[in-house]
Order: sequence, then structure tokens, then C-alpha cells
Amino acid sequence: MIEVRQLALPGVYEIVPARSEDHRGFFSETYSAARLAEKGIDLAFVQDNHSLSKAAGVLRGLHYQLPPFAQDKLVRVVRGTILDVAVDIRRNSPTFGAWLGLEVSAEKWNQILVPKGFAHGFVTLVPDTEVLYKVSERYAPEHERSIRFDDPAIGIDWLIPASGVTLSDKDRNAPLLADADVFE
Repeated sequence: MIEVRQLALPGVYEIVPARSEDHRGFFSETYSAARLAEKGIDLAFVQDNHSLSKAAGVLRGLHYQLPPFAQDKLVRVVRGTILDVAVDIRRNSPTFGAWLGLEVSAEKWNQILVPKGFAHGFVTLVPDTEVLYKVSERYAPEHERSIRFDDPAIGIDWLIPASGVTLSDKDRNAPLLADADVFE
């Protein structure tokens, strides 16, 4: 069994796979295309990505790729905890610029599905956090874009003060939403 819950922005879901435990440990089917399709989510994933963040406060994002290489992302945490954030960047959407955050953790065993048309990012809330995510399109650096994590027009509450985050140079120098290439 798998639980699928629609979150506050259209197309963004929290997914919780079933987990069977006994004296040996546990088993979980963490991804099943057929089970998701039964719930109305029919996606094909082509690549898996895995990141390790050694410290709490590592912020990765906000990232996305433009068409024809736009990506749906299915994100889960195998160790630690993150605040995962999705921002609607579909210019003609009634929720353009709106964001939502979901705590995703190994303990909760939950996942978040972030569809095409959304910028995505996360911040680690504990040290030694490992994140795995599936994407529906290959990495295409020429179509990769980013938006500033601290854009005041979006107003994300990352749960950590901006002075406490660790960023890549790319993320530190990302444009504001008003200056970014978005989905038309």
C-alpha cells in the first residue's frame, strides 16, 4: 500500500510508501510506477540522483530545468531530515510565486513529488543527511536555471536564518524570480 496526499499547490504530493518491519529490520517498496499510476500519477523516471550534505544548514536550490528538459522530481531522504521546498514558476498559474515546504525525513519515510513547472530546493536540518531523488528527464546543463533562495518576493521560511546556510556559489548568485527564465 502507498499513501498519496495532495499538498497545497496543484500537482505537488506527499507520498508515504508502506514499510514492513520485524526483528530483522524492514522492507519497503519505495517506488512503484504501477502503484503510483493507480493513484493517478503516471510518470517515467530516467535518472536517480544522490546527495550527501555533511552539515545542517546546507541549502541546495532553488533549481529547475526549462523545456524540453523540464523535470518532475520524486525526492526522499535515506538518512537525516530536510525541509523540501517547491515554488510554482508557471507564469500563467494562479499560484505563480507561491511556495510550500514539507519536512521529509528517513524517520517519517515520506517523499515529495515536485512536478515540472516548479523550482525545487531543500535545506538540511541535521548533519549527515542523504537525499535520493528520481527525475523524469536527463540533466541538461544548458537548460538548467536557478532562483535565489532568499528572494523576498517569494518569502520562503527555510527554518534556518539566511546567515546560517551553506550555499554553492551558483546558488548564492542566482537571479531573483522577477529576473529568472520561467515556464510560460
